[in-house]
Formats: sequence, C-alpha cells, structure tokens
Amino acid sequence: MNTAETLAAMFDLAVSRNPDGAAYHYFDGSRSYRQLDEDSDALACFLREHGVGKGGRVMACLQNVPATLIVLVACAKIGAITVLANPMYKARELAGLFEDCGPSAIVCHDSTVDESLHLLAEEGDAHLPGIILAVSAHDRQTRNDPWLGDPYRHRPLRGASRFEDALAAMAGEVAERAALDADDTAMLVYTSGTTGRPKGAMISHGNMFSAARFYRDWVDLRETDAVLALAPLFHVTGLSGHIFLAIDAAAPVIFNYRFEPRVMLEAVVEHKPSFTVGAITALNALTGYSGFRKEQFSSLRAILSGGAPIPPAVRQQFFDRTGLWIGNVYGLTETSGPITASPVGADIPVDPQSGALSTGIAVNRTLITFRDGDGREVPVGEVGELVAQGPGVVSGYWNKPQETEEAMREFGFMTGDMGFRDEQGWVYLVDRKKDMIIASGYKVWPREVEDVIYLHPAVREVAVVGVQDQYRGETVKAVVSLKPGAAAQADEIREFCKQRLAAYKYPRIIDIVEELPKTLTGKIIRAAVRD
Repeated sequence: MNTAETLAAMFDLAVSRNPDGAAYHYFDGSRSYRQLDEDSDALACFLREHGVGKGGRVMACLQNVPATLIVLVACAKIGAITVLANPMYKARELAGLFEDCGPSAIVCHDSTVDESLHLLAEEGDAHLPGIILAVSAHDRQTRNDPWLGDPYRHRPLRGASRFEDALAAMAGEVAERAALDADDTAMLVYTSGTTGRPKGAMISHGNMFSAARFYRDWVDLRETDAVLALAPLFHVTGLSGHIFLAIDAAAPVIFNYRFEPRVMLEAVVEHKPSFTVGAITALNALTGYSGFRKEQFSSLRAILSGGAPIPPAVRQQFFDRTGLWIGNVYGLTETSGPITASPVGADIPVDPQSGALSTGIAVNRTLITFRDGDGREVPVGEVGELVAQGPGVVSGYWNKPQETEEAMREFGFMTGDMGFRDEQGWVYLVDRKKDMIIASGYKVWPREVEDVIYLHPAVREVAVVGVQDQYRGETVKAVVSLKPGAAAQADEIREFCKQRLAAYKYPRIIDIVEELPKTLTGKIIRAAVRD
C-alpha cells in the first residue's frame, strides 16, 4: 500500500510544517492551516455522524469559496469521494449528476437550494441527497466576516442545514481517519459532456498527488509563496493547480468567489501571489481591464495557461503589457493535471507550418505517443491522436464501463486531440479530432486559421468552425469579437486571412459579434458558435 500519496497525508504534512501560516485568504478573511485542520475535522465528524464513510459521495457545488477547500479536506480524512459540480448548474443538470453518482450529501450555495433543490424535492426526485448543507451567498460588503456570508435566507428544505452550523455542532471533535491507499478514488470530476452526457472521471489520491507535485516542483512553490485561484475549483485545473498545489507547498491559496477582473486585481495587490494558472481568456480579461497597471503583477514570478490554446500573437501581447511570459500547459480532466508543459521562462517554439505554439514537452513521468485511426504510432512530425500514459491518468469513468473501455486502451488514454511531436520533443496540438473541417476535400484545422486571425490588431477573440456548403461540402466560418475601441470590417479581416492562408483555408464567412460564448472556465464553446 502507498499511504504517503493520499490527500489526507499531504494535508497532515502541511499542518505540521506550517500550522500557523495561512491556508487561504478570502478577501480580508484568512484561516491558518491549524484552523483549517479543525474546520475540516468538524465537517468530517458531521458527515460521519450522518452516515457518510469511506467511498460515500459528497457533492460540492460551489463558487471559489473556502467551503470547497473544507469539503475536500474533510472527505479526504474519512475516505469519502468529493464530487465537483459546476455551481451554475440548474435542477435538470444536477438531477443527472445525482442519478449518476448517488451522493449522500451536497454542499451548495443557498441560491442552489432555492432555485434547484426545492424543485427536485417537489418533483419527488429519488436521488436528491439526504444531507444538504447551504453556504450563504457572497456579499462584497462584509469584508471583516471570515465567512463573508449574507444572513441565512433560503427557504427551509427537509434535510437542509447551514454549513456553518454543521461545523459549530462538531467543533473540537477530531475525525477518525479512514485507511486509504493512493489508488482509492478521491474525487469525481465531470467532463463537459460535449460529446454526450457528462462522465465522472475517477481521480485517485495518487492521481491528484502526482498533479499537485508536478506544479510544486515545476514552479518551485514554497511556504512563503501564495497561489491565486484563477480557475474554477470544480475544474481539474483549480483542484491540482490551486488547492492541492498550495497544500503540497504548505502555502496559502487566494479565493475570490468568482472571476471579476476588478476584484481579482484587488486580491492580487493585497495578497501578492507568486503563481497562477488559468485560461488565457481570464488572463487577458485581467490585463485588459481599464484599471490594470503592470506593477500589479510584480509579485508573480510564474504564470501558466491551460484549457484553451494560446495564439503566439496573444502571448506576445501579454508580455508587452506585463513583462511576463505565459507558459503553456496541456492536460485534461482524465489526466488530473498537465501532461505537457513549457519550462518556466523558456522560449516556446512555433511550428512553421501550422503557426501553432507548442504546448511544451512531456512532463510528470508521462509517456506521450501519437497514433492513427487504427491505433498505430505515427512517425515524428506526423499528425495523429495524442495518447497518454502516466501517473495522472485516471482509471476510468464512474459507472461507465463502455466509455472507459473506449477511452482507456492498452497503449494509453485516447485524448481526442490531434497533434504531433518534433525532433526535439516539443508537442504541438493541431485541434480537436471532431473540429476538423473538410473543405473541397482538404483538411482545415480551426486552430491554424484562428492563429492567423489573432494577428490582426483589432481582433480580441475568434472561433473558427465549419459550416455546410453546397459546393465545397464544408466551408470555413470565423466568428470574431474586437478589442475595445477597435474597428474592423468582415471584408478587411477576410482579405487579411487571404494574404496569409491557402485558398481553401481562409474564412469565406466572417461574423463580428460583441462576445463569444464561453464556458465558466473561459473556453470558447465552438459548438455554440457552430449552432
């Protein structure tokens, strides 16, 4: 058994190393590792008293608030499985997750109780958790309250209690630890469901330990540093690159309820983070905010971006505004964290053919191969589907043996991302397998067209999709948003592309919109653009 690589063991080590150091900052409120140990013990005892033990599921459906951290640590102590859910989910979406994983408890905001759980209770949903703990909605004015909560205000619901009351009821109690191994499931993190119903990736203690340790070593994070929680905590980046990275380093994590540029910049100035990782769209929103000043980022020594590709022109623009080079990372929910990354401060090569910025080199003891449709490995430089084997790759999807068998092959996890590796080992992603456009029989990868459009000085964001065309079968369409104060016409952007791309690649159709549809993690939703 490997008990050292469990989340509870990681947390215990942080408490012993830095008991009085801050575990988190939440606006003006902070709690030490010793206090977080006490809070999580109280919740663990409450859950155990209400019948939740090893293997039981506890859903956290929360914004970036301290309660998420408390739930994760409490569940790690008693061996329960934390199920991470998007706090934007409505009743129908939550009902699907309840049916899939059968949680005994849910910790959520009172707005979720009011808007969704009441409805499910009225409909007699048999899968509604019996334990409901409500965390009050955030109020920016209550800066001196360590919980920063509004008065408890949601309508009473059978089985529902205040989260704070649950902690108070068991204050001073010490949780009995479950016997755990690194292979035991620690979390269920649901995929976005773009190809069907969401699937719960079973992330083990060892998977998450490996991902957190990668981040810690890659950026050399220490107790004296701080981590800015830029990504949502229900997302694997927020878990591995924020919460468990901070715990592994015995450093604080800076929470901020949800992303809002002005408030996030205030937190950066106040708490001086050393590191963050998040989608390029969120980073651009921070540096593009009207009140942004270069010196606000002076405490940051490393910034990584994942979740969405970084066009080379955008990376250069970010450096011009901040003096900091963004590093690339690439991973998926099913890999628990990055499987490729660019060394901090290194020059990142650009593929001369596609114009794609490399996502980095294979990291974290991960073996990466590229394979054709028959599963055969393709030569260096040739495009194939990226396949990964390593300590971060999950064992499968919760209660979905067929989907697990399709994705987890004997030679590794099939990512669905198309790319290649050069002679020096740098990895380049071309696009998602399903997003490839076939125009007049030619393959067009949206990423390549997007990278060209990003070179236009007026363009803020772009998504390229294929649309039906009677003559070509498919043709290339670009949906573009412009930078504040910038002006450009569709014909101008089309001509810009025509001068830089082969005739079959440049977009015949260009729509200019105010805002592109995005997920909560900042990814542009190509499917919504296409629809």
